[in-house]
Amino acid sequence: MTTLSTIGQIALVVKDLPRAVAFYRDVLGMKFLFQAPPALAFFDCGGIRLMLAPPEGEFDRAGSVLYFKVEDIDATYADLRARSVEFLGAPHMIAKMPDYELWMAFFRDGEGNTLALMHEKR
Repeated sequence: MTTLSTIGQIALVVKDLPRAVAFYRDVLGMKFLFQAPPALAFFDCGGIRLMLAPPEGEFDRAGSVLYFKVEDIDATYADLRARSVEFLGAPHMIAKMPDYELWMAFFRDGEGNTLALMHEKR
């Protein structure tokens, strides 16, 4: 039986590609890989490719939430706020696990896609 375990690429629908590229590259500091005409842009997320693409056919809908693992959620939150990222709320504990607390903070890009910071506090 075939099993799926590795994500190779995630697609997010964006309506304004230049604005989205600027947000992910310049504000979030993600590694820009390349653009493919007429309206695709690709970024590296630790070996997983993020593709920004315009709404088209069956893919004309809101995207998935991207959860970015961070080492220090409070410092990352402060840094991104200083770069004008508008968060939906401050970092907060989502769940208390046996050996860590799961903390998250949610925000949106300029296209309305929801993104999150994720930190396992030990």
